[in-house]
Parts: sequence; C-alpha cells; structure tokens
Amino acid sequence: MSEPTKPTFLVDAYATPVMVRIDGRASFANSGGLRDFFTEMLKHGRKSFVVDFKDCTSMDSTFLGVLAGAALELRRQVPPGTLTLVRVAERNLELIRNLGLHRLAVVDSGDSLAPAAAGTLPIEGGVRSEIESARLMLEAHENLVSTDADNAAKFQDVMAFLRNRLEGR
Repeated sequence: MSEPTKPTFLVDAYATPVMVRIDGRASFANSGGLRDFFTEMLKHGRKSFVVDFKDCTSMDSTFLGVLAGAALELRRQVPPGTLTLVRVAERNLELIRNLGLHRLAVVDSGDSLAPAAAGTLPIEGGVRSEIESARLMLEAHENLVSTDADNAAKFQDVMAFLRNRLEGR
C-alpha cells in the first residue's frame, strides 16, 4: 500500500512579503513546522506574510490556531506586522470567518494571484512526541479563544482533554 502524498507547506522566506503556499491538507499533523517557521521568521525581523490557500484541500482547528497565533504575534510587533490569506476557497473562508480569523488577517477570497515567489522550499515539520503535539494543539486552540471569546465554548472539551493529558504526564 503506497503512502498518500504528504501535505506540505512551501515557503519563500526571502520574498517580501514572506510567502507560504499550502499544498494539501493543513492539520495538526503538519502545523508544528509552520508555527516554528513563523517564529523563526519573526526572530529575523520578518513582519509581512502571505499564505496562499489555492491548493489547500482542507484544514483543521489546530492549523487555524497556528495562523491565529502568528497573526496575534504580528499585531504585537512594533510597528505591527501583517498576515494576508489569499485565494481562499468558500469552505475554508467559512471556517476562517466562523473562528474570527478574518478580524486578525487580511482575507482575499477572490482568485487574485498571490505574489510570485522566487523559489519555494518545503517546511519540514519533523516528528513530534505525543506531548509536544498536545502542547501545540492546546496552544493553537488557546489562540483561537484569544481571537474570539465565542470559540471557548466550541473548543472547551478538546482544551480540557489536552490539559488533562499534559497534566497527567
């Protein structure tokens, strides 16, 4: 049995703005590498990011929480940074709006082209331990609650489960 194509984030860290293209499903399984990438870029003074959703087949709340965390951190920068989400399909746009991310990022649901990237490289997420994965998921969901207080009710069970999991270690 062959392994399905692994979803990927392709990045151009040298473009202005920094480009991130989603290729496939964006989920808890691959969002850690993206969070690490945002953190590293911020350390290097990069404050403007464009995320291209054209080839994003689906996404989960952990991925959206990683985006929310990046957007919140960009807002804390002096001067504030920007996160722009482009070529967002209808279903993904609905998820973004339901969780309040449209208040933190510029969202372009049209089919306008993302800025051309000179060269993209895949983000390597690496294998995370069960505890590291639980921390990432909890942090992502806390970011979503920070984005919109209504998200607390949506994610209270998953957050309680993750907290219990982490405290039990």
